[in-house]
Amino acid sequence: MRNIDVEIAENLRRVRDRIANAAIVAGRAPDSVTLVAVSKTKPVEAVLAAMRAGQTVFGENRVQEAESKFPPLRAVRQFDLHLIGGLQTNKARDAVRLADVIETLDRPRLADALAAAMEKEARRPKLLIEVNTGAEPQKSGIARNDADAFIADCMGRFGAQLVGLMCVPPHGEDPRPHFDWLANCAAKHGLATLSMGMSADFEIAIAAGATWVRVGSAIFGSR
Repeated sequence: MRNIDVEIAENLRRVRDRIANAAIVAGRAPDSVTLVAVSKTKPVEAVLAAMRAGQTVFGENRVQEAESKFPPLRAVRQFDLHLIGGLQTNKARDAVRLADVIETLDRPRLADALAAAMEKEARRPKLLIEVNTGAEPQKSGIARNDADAFIADCMGRFGAQLVGLMCVPPHGEDPRPHFDWLANCAAKHGLATLSMGMSADFEIAIAAGATWVRVGSAIFGSR
């Protein structure tokens, strides 16, 4: 095996063990949490190394970067691609064409653009609504106060394609209150998927009910 294969395979093993242990501590099945390997800024070689180590779910922030890496791999590998970065409305059709999951639905105009794109592409990726739980102006996400109405509207519009909620807590703050708020909001609306937790805090997120964790640097190294 090449060095990159050895390194990424070992990193994946460690992360998977930590996920399984955190789930068990939380009284959950080890396989109740899906690992989304965040490969943003990393080359195709790193993605392939992760795939060779058995990873099948990946996350990318930017549509343009995902376009440059993943379409050629569809012919040789089976995987799910999540878009986890803020999405511009003019990229909605590309996102629908590329992604299996879009985790960052956060405003009515984007909902309109995604609905139109799904109609044109005859493709319906799963959707998550991103909530800006920390009210950070520099971050995407629907505001907490607007979340209930937006979730209800999107459930009516997208039906079963809307599967859950996502958040990114403020850097440097205790993430627990943010994770707990998101879990309570999802439960209130009957949404089963919670995408929360990254390399630094995914065990805390699992304790709060995360079903998807988005891990990049602990697998691929720092950016």
